[in-house]
Amino acid sequence: MIHTESEHRPFAALINELKDKIGMVFHNSGNTEQMLTEIMSVNPLSICIKEEYGGRGALPHEIIELLATTSYESLELCLTMGINSALFLQPFQKYGQEETKAPVLKRFLEEKAMGGLMITEPDFGSDALNMQTSYVEKNGNYRLNGTKHWAGLTGWADFWLVTARQQNDKGDLQRDIDFFLIDNNATEQKIEVEEIFNTLGLYAIPYGRNHIDLEVPVSHKLQPHTTGIKMMLDLLHSSRIQFPGMGMGFIKRMFDEALTHSRQRFIGGRSLLSFDQVQHRLSQLQSFYTICSAMCVNSCHKLNTHSDMAPHGLEVNAVKSLITDLMQESAQSAMQLLGAKSYKLNHIVGRGVVDSRPFKIFEGSNDILYAQITEGLIKRMKRAKVSNMYQFMKEYNLTDLAADYVKDLTDFSLHMKMSQRKSVGMGKIVARIISLNQVLHLSQKGFRKDLTDGAVNNLQEMIAKLMTGYSFDNKVKVSEDYQENSNWFSFV
Repeated sequence: MIHTESEHRPFAALINELKDKIGMVFHNSGNTEQMLTEIMSVNPLSICIKEEYGGRGALPHEIIELLATTSYESLELCLTMGINSALFLQPFQKYGQEETKAPVLKRFLEEKAMGGLMITEPDFGSDALNMQTSYVEKNGNYRLNGTKHWAGLTGWADFWLVTARQQNDKGDLQRDIDFFLIDNNATEQKIEVEEIFNTLGLYAIPYGRNHIDLEVPVSHKLQPHTTGIKMMLDLLHSSRIQFPGMGMGFIKRMFDEALTHSRQRFIGGRSLLSFDQVQHRLSQLQSFYTICSAMCVNSCHKLNTHSDMAPHGLEVNAVKSLITDLMQESAQSAMQLLGAKSYKLNHIVGRGVVDSRPFKIFEGSNDILYAQITEGLIKRMKRAKVSNMYQFMKEYNLTDLAADYVKDLTDFSLHMKMSQRKSVGMGKIVARIISLNQVLHLSQKGFRKDLTDGAVNNLQEMIAKLMTGYSFDNKVKVSEDYQENSNWFSFV
């Protein structure tokens, strides 16, 4: 067993030291790697490592608080923690072979190593199951070959989990997917970085294109409990349900910035706070803060209760898609309130608009996830032999408390076949009803009532607006030859 000082240290002391360190490095000039080295000296990733390997225990509430603490100051720093934790350390500790765990985790604790995940390929993003990176068994090792891109921490991470499909004797790839531990510091396992992307936002995190042509020992192959595809779903679902941790600090920061500015800014002798539209925007930000708080509590409970998140796609997709929508909306709303002040590259709100946007795309594009939520809902309704949405919602454990709050909006028979655009729209509605349920649970636990009441009211408004859109019959399609007879100048 590895022993470090972190396992005996009070969590509050570690978080407070981390806050102090973040405050120091973000208010002093320095390059990104120097800043990260300073922050890693506090050993924050010990929070994500189990006690038997020298860490603090990988407790869900501590991991989510780590994400919330870092995202208040920087989404880049928070995402770095999230990549290491949810996309490497947690799945590696769960599925890695025992002989590899202790030495690898020791390097995280003692040498401040970092890890990442490579799934996405240039021709296979959302279509990950058709990835072309392959492997064969050769002389007692596994030989991997392929190309991966958009892996956060490209060129930085010491360790990677890389996905590949086994190639048979005929050269065909098996349907299932396997994960391999790659030690990027070992010569025979070195990943070649072919290009570092010039990204729009999240500038401190390197992304790029990687060439995979390497060998790893058989001990580096992760061991699924059933199939590799279910292992990947467990990994992605476990990560998605932790997104509220990243949203928590970020939304709080957007709210704090907007509230402070509205108190201090006067127009015509009146504080911005005295304007009704300003109150409306601030109350929405306050609701987002409350909704995210409910999500964090729910995520801690679910991660403690379920060892395998693969079957919980509907819920985790609802959490991931909604919280990332709220992150982007909170940044946009704060920027509208702050005005030109925030329109600087080095302003936390201006950067927040750009940095929060990709969260709606990576780890599952929200359009796809919303459609999958509806697919999951319809399957459950068919299984229960219930067509009325309200009747189903009041019996479904994810919506049972919320059902009566949206009865007038949902008391109808849901069409089991609908267009994709309708499916996305219904997914947005269901995600917000699930979130409403979480807020009501939070209220029962004693969370501040005026905040939960406000969040309930705002969620009801969101759902009502989305239901109006869902009810509207829009079948408009793109005119690919739109330029013909459509030049405005000809009609002057």
